[in-house]
Amino acid sequence: MKITICFAGLSPEPWVQGLQQAFPQAEVDAWAPGVPQADHAIVWAPPQQFIDEQRGLKTLFNIGAGVDALLQLKLPPSLKVVRLDDAGMSVQMAEYVCHAVIRHFREFDGYDADINSGKWSYRKPRSRADFAVGVMGLGVLGERVAKALQVFEFPVNGYSRSAKDLPGIRCFSGAQGLPEFLASTRVLVNLMPLTPETQNILNKTTLSQLQPGGYLVNVARGKHLVEEDLISLIDSGHMAGATLDVFRTEPLPADHEFWKHPKITVTPHTSARTLREESISQIVGKIQALQRGEPINGIVNHQRGY
Repeated sequence: MKITICFAGLSPEPWVQGLQQAFPQAEVDAWAPGVPQADHAIVWAPPQQFIDEQRGLKTLFNIGAGVDALLQLKLPPSLKVVRLDDAGMSVQMAEYVCHAVIRHFREFDGYDADINSGKWSYRKPRSRADFAVGVMGLGVLGERVAKALQVFEFPVNGYSRSAKDLPGIRCFSGAQGLPEFLASTRVLVNLMPLTPETQNILNKTTLSQLQPGGYLVNVARGKHLVEEDLISLIDSGHMAGATLDVFRTEPLPADHEFWKHPKITVTPHTSARTLREESISQIVGKIQALQRGEPINGIVNHQRGY
């Protein structure tokens, strides 16, 4: 059995070495044009040439949480695209989101500004009951984030395409449930998969439905957000601000307005990074399960987009 690794902008060598150690019965190498056919591939943003040459692939394991870029390629219908279930990303995402929500709720950005100007200030404590947090997207990462927010006693709403029932979380679903979800939410956390239906979903119409003083935390994909609509709603006073980890163009261009906007916090797509050892262990387990004829989690529905 042969496994090949194709990464854009990342060194494959640590993964090659790690896989060879974890799966010694497999032949593992880094892809280059013209190499022999592989049975399985581990990829990050592979070129179309890779797909065109490796026509014998059975499975394509993506090392990131989102598969939107992969599904834009011309893939054989029989090729299984497999997402990582977690691989250490969900706890990182929960940390990031809780930090962003608490920083906004406790007004730590305001305290930072005061301290930088030499001012000793006081702000009246806010009520958690007035800060319902809505988690948009209740997959593996979204569910973990929602549960983490509950620990800090925020009211938590959840939104997903299909109905879900999570203890202590007020759940909404489908197109009919979106307006009520937004109207019940003050801090919106976006963890939706990027599909043709969800592209530009964070726009003037939807964001205007948040409670006054709404705040956005976007940790999914930059293409979910209509950037000029967010800036307009913040500048008008309807929204209090945003924490953004993902952008339409990455790295974020040096002249982009987000860098200098006083009410927008920018981070460099670092909310949840793939952990190599955990990912390798999971991928090896899935390949071995497939060899035994057993079902595996994480197979992507090409039509649905996740």
